[in-house]
Amino acid sequence: MSSKQQHDIPDGLNEEYYQISADILGSFNKYRPPLNIFRFKEDVARIMPYYKVGGRLTNEQVEELQTLTKDGVIFVSREDHPVYVKHISYQLDLVLVDKNLKEKETADIFTQALTRKLKEFFDQPVPMVFEKLWVDLMVLTEYLYADIRRARALVRRMHKEHSLENHSLNSGFLGLALFGKIKEKTFKEGVRRKTFDRLAAGLFLHDLGMAKVPAFIRSKDKPLTGDERSKVNNHTKVGYEMLGKLNLRYPEVEQCVTDHHERLNGSGYPMKTTEIEFPGRLCAVADSFCAMISDRPHSPGLPYLKAAADLAADPRYDKDINKALQSLLMLDMKFKA
Repeated sequence: MSSKQQHDIPDGLNEEYYQISADILGSFNKYRPPLNIFRFKEDVARIMPYYKVGGRLTNEQVEELQTLTKDGVIFVSREDHPVYVKHISYQLDLVLVDKNLKEKETADIFTQALTRKLKEFFDQPVPMVFEKLWVDLMVLTEYLYADIRRARALVRRMHKEHSLENHSLNSGFLGLALFGKIKEKTFKEGVRRKTFDRLAAGLFLHDLGMAKVPAFIRSKDKPLTGDERSKVNNHTKVGYEMLGKLNLRYPEVEQCVTDHHERLNGSGYPMKTTEIEFPGRLCAVADSFCAMISDRPHSPGLPYLKAAADLAADPRYDKDINKALQSLLMLDMKFKA
């Protein structure tokens, strides 16, 4: 029997509060939790304050709180969601045990956690830092592998402002949502977890080589010089070389890193090939779309449906992936022009 049934907790309560699990509670400071805590009182059928930020719990309250939490009568306010998001974003695996979060709230947590980890990694792209990013990426893939439709809430959290970490996060979120759309009917039966993990890594790390391009070039609001353009165009080759040092030489990852600027008519770079495997074609659409919708110093981003329509009209990109993109945005997510 659920705690809701045991204590006759009102159905509408989760609009203002949500139950906190013992695992989540245990991750906070024992005596000074960073958010307000509430208790459901059965005798009056109301939520009542239990602890206020700035106070200090006694040893007796700490023990009592553990018992009450297991009984399912301890809640936190949705007004404190930003605090909750920030806290869990540093211990991301906790999202897998908290069944009281809404999908959009979980998406907030993934967005904050992965943006921060991507920035840390691009600032210092070494194995030790990558291992921490990998742990969080695997939490994301576990969450999505259970229900790939959850990726749609992530797409709604994509960053508007361009930066290397923001673009990488956007491309990862959108690429996985597109992959789920394309594989919608056969996802659970036809997609191996290892394949999904490696594709995710490729989508998030496709611009790995840009970490070696000076920041002033990446953020430049004027036309690049020939030498600067050469450094940018070389990022796919540099990224491929970096994969070896990170022990990430998997086909799905390599193809995202090396082929996301290749085009079906051979006009892309660095190889000008027309033979592009699925991960590269998927990443090309995700990368281009996310670049088109982002605000940059020299130009504002396009509306989602305009960017998708422009890509669909461009024969250099995979038409089936573009079709999936338009269907995802218009039919599944109800974006309007």
